[in-house]
Amino acid sequence: MNSKPLDCVVVGGGPAGMMLGLLLARAGVEVAVLEKHGDFLRDFRGDTVHASTLTLLDELGLGARFAAMPHRLMERMSLVFGGETATLADFSLTNSAHKHIAMVPQWDLLDLLADEARTEPTFHLHMNTAATDLIVEDGRVAGVRTTAGDMRARLTVAADGRHSKLRAGDMEKIEYAVPMDVWWFRLPRADADVAGGVMTFNRGHAIVAFDRGDYYQAAYLLPKGKDAELRAQGLPRFLAIVEDLLPWTRGRLDTIGGWDDVKFLDVRLNRLKTWHAEGLLAIGDAAHAMSPMGGVGINLAVQDAVAAARILAGPLRRGDVTTDDLAKVQRRRELPTIVTQDVQRMMHRVAVEAALSGRLGDNPPAPARVISRFSFLQRLPAQFVGVGVRPEHIPSYARRSPATHAA
Repeated sequence: MNSKPLDCVVVGGGPAGMMLGLLLARAGVEVAVLEKHGDFLRDFRGDTVHASTLTLLDELGLGARFAAMPHRLMERMSLVFGGETATLADFSLTNSAHKHIAMVPQWDLLDLLADEARTEPTFHLHMNTAATDLIVEDGRVAGVRTTAGDMRARLTVAADGRHSKLRAGDMEKIEYAVPMDVWWFRLPRADADVAGGVMTFNRGHAIVAFDRGDYYQAAYLLPKGKDAELRAQGLPRFLAIVEDLLPWTRGRLDTIGGWDDVKFLDVRLNRLKTWHAEGLLAIGDAAHAMSPMGGVGINLAVQDAVAAARILAGPLRRGDVTTDDLAKVQRRRELPTIVTQDVQRMMHRVAVEAALSGRLGDNPPAPARVISRFSFLQRLPAQFVGVGVRPEHIPSYARRSPATHAA
């Protein structure tokens, strides 16, 4: 496929892969991004763009173009419990320039990054190209085998998600037990409905719903491993549960015409002990699969990409990237990953397990009531979700002024 090795090949055209490809290309690195699909139009992917990522888009000079795209802003996250509403996170209280989360179809974000990257002469995007295996020579990864032929590179980056095919055999995982899986589905939304993001629990059931303007993107939490069993109980029973949890959507549930409209997510929470091998680096979900709690996985992956570009652009340009350089990426991003996963595990224990077991009472739990009463406490979860731990910034070589990238 290529006779001369590239500086870098990135496998996976998701947010992390596209961000890394754009940044390396702006550094003059010869980089190719491989995407196995023919376009980015895939539904029920994470569509939350958090304040930390919005800041990165500003630094790239793409903020105005992003703001011009159809999107919805979420300024608060609330818990509805037994008819009572408690505010858990108020993003207007964060120390970010963007005091909200943007809800935008992920394909629009990917198209924005891809279109910008294509303006760089050293960037190459290969759609309909799936990586099938690593090329290993003398104990070092020398590129990837793909459905379109071999592609050689000095560095291969696995950004192909939690089911990555490119992890080397000795890249062991730390796997954590999780209490739930998720069913994703859509429901029509009316102007008078609850706005923003809402979590609702009742009698052993839980739903998280995100306001997307004319519809809710909703996630029903089900006990781990119960997908087939619960589907066998029939769609009408599930719709009755949804109506009980989201009573303001009553009369609109016929938009869920069958189980094909309910998408299953096998929730995983894990991370690699070592994110790299000779000639290979894993980032994003390929290095650390996150729970959907807080919706932080995509934004954490984007932060990985920014750190990797900052650390590796120089060595890649010189052609002397080493495992020590790759280890620096892990050292930079491992602490935010561990802290975030520890918080998600705590949320699983305190909220999800109690909700799915039916142990919660008829009112919001005491911690939720306290947070809702004192606004300064709402800042802490908002800062954690919206900005995160150790947010990254675009390297100086890749920054552009908004004036040169106006919509």
